[in-house]
Amino acid sequence: MAKRGGFPGGGMPGNMNNLMKQAQKMQRQMEEASKALEEEELTATAGGGAVEVTVSGKKEITKIKLSEEVVDPDDIEMLEDLIMAAVNEALRQMDEKAQSSMAKITGGMGGGFPF
Repeated sequence: MAKRGGFPGGGMPGNMNNLMKQAQKMQRQMEEASKALEEEELTATAGGGAVEVTVSGKKEITKIKLSEEVVDPDDIEMLEDLIMAAVNEALRQMDEKAQSSMAKITGGMGGGFPF
């Protein structure tokens, strides 16, 4: 009787089995890192510290602090610009931190797998 294709015993070959285990381990590590990042907070400033914005790892603003000298009723537009700049910088830094954290786990693969 001729043998049909496939693997002896019907299981995966050792290399494929190891690859699957590595992929599962990487997925667990990425989930743990994502959860840890959600608990992080990052603060950025604008206007030489006149505006301070804190964001969470969930990309939610958790705190805005304004120094008194930046609150000028005759120049609300400048205050709006400073708040926007601080928020954008805090979000950019959180994205950078998240990418760096994931790159440590994936070895720079960008979260993908080599197959």
